[in-house]
Amino acid sequence: MSAFKKFQAIKVALTGALLSVLFACVSFPSENQDPAKNNQATYKKDLKECKEDYPEVGSGVHIRQWVNCMKLKGWQ
Repeated sequence: MSAFKKFQAIKVALTGALLSVLFACVSFPSENQDPAKNNQATYKKDLKECKEDYPEVGSGVHIRQWVNCMKLKGWQ
């Protein structure tokens, strides 16, 4: 494989990774269905629990797991 093709492959991979992170951040839940739980303290507590249940991994799968965990806790 030539150096140019390697550079192009790396460029495409980095662009894809950047876009996936951008879309993951945009769709992260931030509002709870229950008005009593819709506050900063509850949000931080729930997110901390989700992060403990699903630790970070190099592939980025943990972000999707955190989103799903937060949705189960009532966050939209």
